[in-house]
Amino acid sequence: MPAGYSFRPRAWGIALGATACAAAIALGNWQARRADEKRALGNPPRVEARGVFLPEHTVLLDNKVRHQRAGYEVVTPLRTVDGPVLVLRGWIAAGPSRETLPAVRTPSGEVRVEGVELRRLPLVMELDKPAGGKVRQNLHLDAFAAETGLKLQPRVVEQHSALDDGLLREWTRADAGAEKSASYSLQWYSLAALAVVLTLALSFRRVAP
Repeated sequence: MPAGYSFRPRAWGIALGATACAAAIALGNWQARRADEKRALGNPPRVEARGVFLPEHTVLLDNKVRHQRAGYEVVTPLRTVDGPVLVLRGWIAAGPSRETLPAVRTPSGEVRVEGVELRRLPLVMELDKPAGGKVRQNLHLDAFAAETGLKLQPRVVEQHSALDDGLLREWTRADAGAEKSASYSLQWYSLAALAVVLTLALSFRRVAP
């Protein structure tokens, strides 16, 4: 202990330091999980599905950017002999305003979709409670199945084959960003450690002579 100082922590200082440390650890754990999930998706199997699209259940995933343009990723269930499966079909540019949604062209009749199999749709962080409707931030298989009454297969097909729908199919690697998430995780853990050090350092107070 430094000469002339005593360890006398303040209650508000301890509370503030503990809160900052806990928040940083929680964010570090979240980034670590994201890194693990991205690494686990490194080599998805290639698949083929045949069926009929159900355009009435099409959902647009918001805030998807391609070539510096804002847009949506289009998700439509495909009815197959094994049951409906969600297909991540491709990207479409946003309309001139948020109130004007782009018209998605969906082929009628039986189609053949080739691509890779995903365990779920990619998720983004949501600050508000997940909402329904045509446009969404995320789409969860179980919740969407309950909402639509469709007995969805527990997988998603990311479409790579061409169809006459005008959608752009430029997908990033499934494990892209894993190392970045791991780096962010380390930064948050470092901030948690810094919060502890600062809390302890500020708890030392000079002793009056």
